[in-house]
Amino acid sequence: MREKELIEKAKRARLRAYAPYSNFKVGAALLTRSGKVYTGANVENSTYGLTVCAERLAVFKAVNKGDKDFVKIVVATDRNPPATPCGACRQVLSEFAKSLKIVCANLKGKIERYTLKELLPEAFEERSAE
Repeated sequence: MREKELIEKAKRARLRAYAPYSNFKVGAALLTRSGKVYTGANVENSTYGLTVCAERLAVFKAVNKGDKDFVKIVVATDRNPPATPCGACRQVLSEFAKSLKIVCANLKGKIERYTLKELLPEAFEERSAE
């Protein structure tokens, strides 16, 4: 799937965001190696701690369907510069795709590209005691 199509899917997903407290609407489109795309939009809660980010929602949908081989995620916001995934989302993404490509786009066409390793160089990993 072309990046432009993924960006459009993320922007459409953003329209389904529930963000009455922050008014910060985020959409995500997660591409798997098999070519499937899972989308998500942030869902806020008045306690904030129970809020679910768009990126994690897309990941959870994919994993729930048995799809865990991710190659790229697009995050769409109205911010300038485009917003990157939060730390919690970065850590969740690292569980499944250490070499994930991350595309951050805004509604005005600005696009920034990263690797997960650039955004989270020292991800937490379960290690056995030696």
